[in-house]
Amino acid sequence: MIIFQFHYDHSSEESLKADEQQAQGLLQHVADKFPQITSLMYLDNQKCNDTIGDQDILTFKGKDHIIETMEDLKFKVGPKSFYQTNTEQAYHLYSVAREFAFAALNTQNPKLKTQHSKPLVYDLYTGTGTIANFVARQAQKVIGIEYVPEAIEDAKINSQLNGIDNTLFYAGDMKDILTDDFISQHGRPDVIITDPPRAGMHPDVVKTILRAAPQRIVYVSCNPATQARDLQDLDAAYQVAAVQPVDMFPHTPHVENVVLLTKR
Repeated sequence: MIIFQFHYDHSSEESLKADEQQAQGLLQHVADKFPQITSLMYLDNQKCNDTIGDQDILTFKGKDHIIETMEDLKFKVGPKSFYQTNTEQAYHLYSVAREFAFAALNTQNPKLKTQHSKPLVYDLYTGTGTIANFVARQAQKVIGIEYVPEAIEDAKINSQLNGIDNTLFYAGDMKDILTDDFISQHGRPDVIITDPPRAGMHPDVVKTILRAAPQRIVYVSCNPATQARDLQDLDAAYQVAAVQPVDMFPHTPHVENVVLLTKR
């Protein structure tokens, strides 16, 4: 999938038409030069920034999505959906998260022995539901929350594509969705997996997690600085049990970092 952003001149109908013609010419050149592209899209972003969540994205060639595979799972990824760009390493990243979430959990948590054999999992900042669907077979149920409505629609489709029927997805601001009432309605999680944006988690989200008191927290982060800040806020109730960096961005100083937290 390739998405071109243009900034058309809207000062007159003639200039707008000229810019659109130039854009169409460039898109056609790219399509002819690289016929292997299966999804070529574009938009006129008058904001002059790199956020497209509120923009109309048009398809020039091919489909309006791509399909990625991981193990035996398929994931539909749209232009507004988050998916790791380094798809090979994404599998290693999510494998670490899954291992941290479930390894020896049943032996550590007596509740799971008596009430049910699999844990209830919350997947925060779920994106297209990649992690949620990736771990669903090991879970009693996975509840995913994500800000972008289009991503949540893809997450639901991804569960359907893979015959997964134990996921629920909700769209909205995390601090507004993940509340005490929400947890009372859906059940107190045994495991919380959180993969927030670079800014980390809102303080209200951290407080709600502390009140939810899951047996363990798996924190996936692309910004170890904000991750460290949030871990400090969780430190009163949780201790760091394991840390595993994953090199998602070779030849750069950036890294994804996965931390397992267990209750003190």
